[in-house]
Amino acid sequence: MLNSTARTDPAFLSAAGFRDLAAERLAAVPLEPSGDHVFNPDFREWVMERAVRPAAVLIPVVDRGKALNIILTKRLDSLRTHSGQIAFPGGRVDDTDETVEAAALREAHEEVALEPRSVEVLGRLPDYYSGSGFRIAPVVALVDPRAPMTANPAEVDYVFEAPLAFLMDPANHRKSSRQFQGRERFFFEMPYGDHYIWGVTAGILKLMHDRLFA
Repeated sequence: MLNSTARTDPAFLSAAGFRDLAAERLAAVPLEPSGDHVFNPDFREWVMERAVRPAAVLIPVVDRGKALNIILTKRLDSLRTHSGQIAFPGGRVDDTDETVEAAALREAHEEVALEPRSVEVLGRLPDYYSGSGFRIAPVVALVDPRAPMTANPAEVDYVFEAPLAFLMDPANHRKSSRQFQGRERFFFEMPYGDHYIWGVTAGILKLMHDRLFA
């Protein structure tokens, strides 16, 4: 069992501790999805009607010795959806994907050349419904720290890592807003250095915090 400090402060977690925590708290996925509508009740119907395209993302956690990190990407500015944004490796679920976990692994291989054999899937967070039209299955995993990764130049600008402890710290979960269709729309943002993490990615990270560390 993890001690109380490790449970409340991700800075103390090892890969083994994170695996144990995930096994305990990701064992059953709640039926109630999360998504952009959680922060914007007025947009709930609009979001739920749009979010019909199944997608999956991989939340890749890697042990760098002194701390756990999460692997993220910067999407190309030329992409049609979520262009230029910080994102998890992921994308649409294809008809040939047997599971959402398989889709997340396939997309991670396509986007950053991460081999599925280097990934240990630990479980799933509740589906995240996005205003961009996707019903996203977030797949939590541990990644072999020796696994090489290379950005696919057709989709990914670059790959980087951010500390799990930083991303899971509520002090770094800032609620912000923009005007959308004449109304104020709220979202989370988690700026890390030169990287502006916001929107769906920040929302999924907040969901991960609430499920694992709250």
